[in-house]
Amino acid sequence: MVLTLYGYPISPSTKRVAVVLKEMDIAFTFVPIDIAKGEQKLPEFVKNQPFGQVPYIDDNGFQLYESRAIGRYLAAKYPAQGPTLLPTELKARALFEQAASVEVANFDPAALGLAVEKIFKKVFAGLDADEAKVAEYTATLGEKLDVYELILSQQTYVAGNEITLADLFHLPDASMVKDINPELISSRPHVAQWLERLQARPAWVAVKDGL
Repeated sequence: MVLTLYGYPISPSTKRVAVVLKEMDIAFTFVPIDIAKGEQKLPEFVKNQPFGQVPYIDDNGFQLYESRAIGRYLAAKYPAQGPTLLPTELKARALFEQAASVEVANFDPAALGLAVEKIFKKVFAGLDADEAKVAEYTATLGEKLDVYELILSQQTYVAGNEITLADLFHLPDASMVKDINPELISSRPHVAQWLERLQARPAWVAVKDGL
């Protein structure tokens, strides 16, 4: 039975799962959930994702939600497919978990906040951005990216010199940040080179515009 991904085609979290699936060449069926119509809050959806959010997967009867948890599950289940996205050696695994935690705690809040203000408020509510919040998110993200610039001046990827899930986890939000405020990325050459490498990967090219 082919794995099924339930999500919204342009959702960053849905793309986060899809890029892992593509990177590992895992066959899947996509079932679009129209969050603009509230389909993620319907009883038949909530029974599998109790928070009423996208995405979740159904892998032959096994349901799993939260995009980063799904990514880890897929990389662990199919270790021989594609690059080794989830290291198994102790120290390499620790460095991966460190980078993955940095993405969640230091990068994602400001990056996603900026995208909500500049993109999703208009798309889903027809509202203009709160420019005070935009300025706050931009300043915070700039500070975080200064640290990324230092890290990436010393290694090729966020967890070392090999690509991991931690890099792929950044792609949806980092790509939106680049579109919203290109200078946030371009003014930091090592960050820019890192993101350019990631965006050029066929897996991301396949999902970047939506599923």
